[in-house]
Amino acid sequence: MTKLWGGRFSSQTDSLAAQLNASIAFDWRLAPYDIHASSAWAEELAEIGILTAEEHEKIQIGLEQIMVEVEKGTFRLQSDDEDVHTAIERRLFELIGDPAGKLHTGRSRNDQVMTDFLLWLRDAADEVDASIQNLQAALIYRAEADLGVIVSGYTHLQRAQPILLSHWWLSHFHPLYRDRQHLAFILEQANQMPLGSSALAGCPYPINRFRLAQKLGFAAPSPNSLDAVSNRDAAASFLFFASLLTIHLSRLAESLILYSTSEFGFIELPDAYTTGSSIMPQKKNPDMLELTRAKAGSTIGLLTGFLSVLKNLPSAYDKDLQEDKPAVFSAFDILTVLLPVMTGILQNLKVHSQRAAASIDATMLATEIADFLVLQGLPFRKAHRLVGELVRECLDQGISLVQVSSSRLAEIHPQLPGTISALLDPRNAIERRSQFGGTSTDSVKFQIQQAREFLVRRT
Repeated sequence: MTKLWGGRFSSQTDSLAAQLNASIAFDWRLAPYDIHASSAWAEELAEIGILTAEEHEKIQIGLEQIMVEVEKGTFRLQSDDEDVHTAIERRLFELIGDPAGKLHTGRSRNDQVMTDFLLWLRDAADEVDASIQNLQAALIYRAEADLGVIVSGYTHLQRAQPILLSHWWLSHFHPLYRDRQHLAFILEQANQMPLGSSALAGCPYPINRFRLAQKLGFAAPSPNSLDAVSNRDAAASFLFFASLLTIHLSRLAESLILYSTSEFGFIELPDAYTTGSSIMPQKKNPDMLELTRAKAGSTIGLLTGFLSVLKNLPSAYDKDLQEDKPAVFSAFDILTVLLPVMTGILQNLKVHSQRAAASIDATMLATEIADFLVLQGLPFRKAHRLVGELVRECLDQGISLVQVSSSRLAEIHPQLPGTISALLDPRNAIERRSQFGGTSTDSVKFQIQQAREFLVRRT
C-alpha cells in the first residue's frame, strides 16, 4: 500500500530511516481504540454527507471485521505498516476498497493518535486502580490479622518507640490512597477529546465535535486545536504517578527485606515469591522485593526521559511526541506485574510475633519516663535532660533501665520508683497513644475501619 503521505515524494524512504520512524512495534496495542474512534468518526462523516449511506455501511462492516481479527490475534501486520493507523487503514482498503480512502477526511494522525492514547489511558488507569485497591486490601488484611502484635518503630533506622505492627501496615495504605488520587486527576486531564483538531488548525468540515466527544465518552472536545495535538500532560502525569507509586512500593519492599533477615526476623517471606542461590543451598532470597526496588529506578528514568523530550518542543505536533507511548506503556507494564506480586507477598507472608516483641528494649520507653515527669509538673526539656542522663548512666554501667536502683530513681522524682515497671511496659506505652492517628489498639481499629471506607473511593 502507498504511504498515507507518499504523493509528495519521488523516492523510497531509507530502510533504517523507516525503522526509526515506525511506531508499529509499540503502538499496536492502540488498535482496538483506533477502530472504535474511526467508527465514531465515520458516523460523523456520514452525518455531514462526506460518506454515502452505502460507503458508511461498508466502512463499519470493514472495521468490525478488523476488530474481530485484532481480538482473535489473526490480524497480519506487514513490513511497510508504519504505525497502527496505517495498518488498520491498509487492511480496510483490502476489505472494502476505495471507500476506505474517505475515512481519513478531516482528521490527521496528530489528533487521531492522541485520541486513541487517551481512550487507552482511561482503561489502563482503571486496571491499575483495581490493582492498587487489591494491594490496599492486602494491607488491611494484614492489619486485622496482626492486630495486637507489638514491634519496634524506627526513625533513622534506629529503634525509637514501640508500635502496633498493624499501625505500621496501615502506614503503607495511605500513600497508595494518595496515588489513587493522582490517578483520578490524570483521568480528568484525559477527559477532553482531541479528535477533530486535525493536524493543528482544526477540522475544515462541519463535524459536531461535542456529539463526537459524547459518543467516545469524553466530557468535552479539546478547546484549542494547537494545544490538543501537542498536549502530553496526561502522559507525563501518568509517568509521575507511576514513579511515585513505585517509590512507595520500593519503600515497603525495603522494609520487608530488612524485616525478613535473620538479624530482624520479624517476618518470613512466602516461598512462591522468593528464590534460592545457585551455590548456597540454605539461601532464601527476596528477589521480587529487590526487583520492586529496582523498578522504581526504571520508572523514574522513564519520567525524566520523557520530560526531557518535552522541554524544548515548539508548539503543535512534533515527531518527538511519539516517545510518549513507549514510556507510558513500559510504566504500565511494570505496574501490572509489581502490584499483584506485592499483593501476593503481603497475603502470604508469616509474622513472627515473638521475634517482633523481642525487639523492644527498655531504653525505647525512655520517653514514657519523661512524659511521667511532665505530668508531675516538670518542664519537658528538664525531664528530657534528666532521663537522657539516666540512659547514659545505664549505658556506661551496662545495665537496663529496669535495673536502675530505687534510690537513683527517687533522686529524679520520689514517685518514680513505684511506677517505673508500668512506665516500661510497651503495651502501656502503646495504649497511651490513643489520639486520632495514633498507635493504640482503639485508634488502629478505627484506622482499619477508615481504610475500608477509603478503599471504595479514589478521592
